[in-house]
Amino acid sequence: MALEITDSNFEELVKGSDKPVLIDFWAEWCGPCKMIGPVVEELAGEYEGKAVIGKLDVDSNPVVASSLGIRSIPTLLFFKNGELVDRQVGVVPKAALAEKLDKLL
Repeated sequence: MALEITDSNFEELVKGSDKPVLIDFWAEWCGPCKMIGPVVEELAGEYEGKAVIGKLDVDSNPVVASSLGIRSIPTLLFFKNGELVDRQVGVVPKAALAEKLDKLL
């Protein structure tokens, strides 16, 4: 299951991770977010132990979303060694996200 990333645990779970990190920035009212949500959950199961997969609700956690320049959702950010290395905006096939994650492993 994807971790819940928040303004308060972002530094610890993302910046401090020794594994690649994928964060899905979403909101309850966002239709496309509901489409990609199950894909992110599947990836969380498949990459357990190899990568950190999390979801950040932009309405509840505006500080991180704002600091990373999230302007539209869903936006998926990829981090390696605490640094932002890739971004995907909008709904894409699971294979596209898995390919980006695999490059970071």
